[in-house]
Amino acid sequence: MRCDGPAPLAGAGPVLMGRFLWDGVSMRLRLDVAYDGTDFAGWAAQPSQRTVAGVLAAELERLFGSVEGLTVAGRTDAGVHATGQVCHVDVPAPGWERLGGSVVRRLAGLLPPDVRVRAVSVAPPGFDARFSALWRRYEYRVTDESWGASPLRRRDTLAWPRPLDLDALNAAAAGLVGEHDFAAYCRRKEHATTVRMVQRLFWNRCPDGVFVATVQADAFCQSMVRSLVGAMLTAGDGRRAVEWPGSLLVRRERASEVPVVGAHGLTLVEVAYPSDGFAERAEATRRLRV
Repeated sequence: MRCDGPAPLAGAGPVLMGRFLWDGVSMRLRLDVAYDGTDFAGWAAQPSQRTVAGVLAAELERLFGSVEGLTVAGRTDAGVHATGQVCHVDVPAPGWERLGGSVVRRLAGLLPPDVRVRAVSVAPPGFDARFSALWRRYEYRVTDESWGASPLRRRDTLAWPRPLDLDALNAAAAGLVGEHDFAAYCRRKEHATTVRMVQRLFWNRCPDGVFVATVQADAFCQSMVRSLVGAMLTAGDGRRAVEWPGSLLVRRERASEVPVVGAHGLTLVEVAYPSDGFAERAEATRRLRV
């Protein structure tokens, strides 16, 4: 849990360099991306909508002429932020050979201020930003101050209208850790599983009084984190028993009584990958998702 800004990229300067050519024609790049999601209609490209993928792809095409297969680790919803998003894209190898060391600087000059590419690296063999990931970690910021969120943090902090108890929040969180069917907390999609492994889920309180929920899982279904946070907050303010969020895991349909909190309090802060075996990890993940 961080109470300040984004975590530094481990072992990375402004650009991570590599020399692996996929086929002599195209090169797969890994991009580490941060964005303020306030003015975006989510990550995924949509017609007539401003999206992170749409903005990023347009500037990558300006640099490389053409790009293919822009794929993200976690498709964030409208209004959700990221400090540790990861994506991959295939670009012409000659373009990378020509621009490699200047790509981060060039993108900083082309992209709008609410999107930053923090690092670019040549992806290792078999790397897939989505399917090679081991886990994703999100944080959700909430304040229970009577006067609301700080004006300087209003874009990433939810103002909760009732006093919260840290012990109650963590007691509620404990009942949600582990592998479960989170159908009560997800928007179900046809032919998609709602079984997920929540590896870590806990709350801290920062020195400024803001509560921060940290949730880490192998993957998340749509609106899952915001629904989990909503359920825990109703236990944290005393309106529900601390056992209530966990008791909903027996449901096989979305629980309509669970509040889905605002997107603006949620930030994707880290995506983890194995040290090698990226293709094998991707294949195993695809089998699980099917």
